[in-house]
Amino acid sequence: MNATGTIDRPFTHDPKKQAPMTSSLREPSGSATTAVSTTGASDSRQNRTREMQLIPEAMARAHMSERLREADAERQAVRLVAARRMQRRAERVSMRARRALAMAVMH
Repeated sequence: MNATGTIDRPFTHDPKKQAPMTSSLREPSGSATTAVSTTGASDSRQNRTREMQLIPEAMARAHMSERLREADAERQAVRLVAARRMQRRAERVSMRARRALAMAVMH
C-alpha cells in the first residue's frame, strides 16, 4: 500500500521518514524562499519535544518554590506576631514592677 499523507494528517510523524522539503520548480532561482533541508529539523524537533516534556516538571518546581516562599513568609509573620505579644507582656510586667517599687519606696 503506497499511502501518502497530507499536511494535516501526515503518513508518518517520524521526521526521518518524511520526504524532504524542496523548493518548487516554478520559483526563480534567486527567489526569497530557499530549499529547506531536514537535517537540523529532527534535532530541533527532538529538543522541542524534550522541552515540552520538561515543562510540567519546571512548572511543578516553580509552584513548589512559590509555596515554600509563602510558607516562609507565613512563619515569619507568625514569629513577628508572637514577638510583639511577648514584648507587650514584658512591658506590662515591667510597669507592674515599677509600680510595686514606687509603692514600696513611698511607704
